[in-house]
Amino acid sequence: MHIQPDLSSRPLKLTVERTMLASPDVVYRAWTEQFGQWFAEPGTLMMKAEVNVPFFFETHFEGQRHPHYGRFLQLVPDQLLELTWVTGNPGTQGAETVISIELSPQNGGTQLKLTHAGLPDEDTRNGHKEAWPEALANLDQCMVKKAT
Repeated sequence: MHIQPDLSSRPLKLTVERTMLASPDVVYRAWTEQFGQWFAEPGTLMMKAEVNVPFFFETHFEGQRHPHYGRFLQLVPDQLLELTWVTGNPGTQGAETVISIELSPQNGGTQLKLTHAGLPDEDTRNGHKEAWPEALANLDQCMVKKAT
């Protein structure tokens, strides 16, 4: 059982879709077992892919550290991941947001739909709306390199 964050006071969300070259099982593992290979700063990831187990990692952007915290809410192998996502400013400004990642097979690859909900304001939503496509492109590129 997990406790779903209350997002009622923060109704802003965004959705990004991308057709990934890798199969759903590879993309799922990238989010649950290999997050440090494409998103987290090397050596900072503490993550166990279990519901309600807290995780931590950092990203480094423009010379600054950005700690991220969260927990998995749902894990359905090769189909669905749902996790909380908390960062400081300019990230989620300390708000516990929820990211849902839906995976479905498509032509040997994966149709990925990422929804990020509970964002505190328009600027935060717009910043994430720009950042998530770049992150997913990086994921796609890393998984292709790894396969070759």
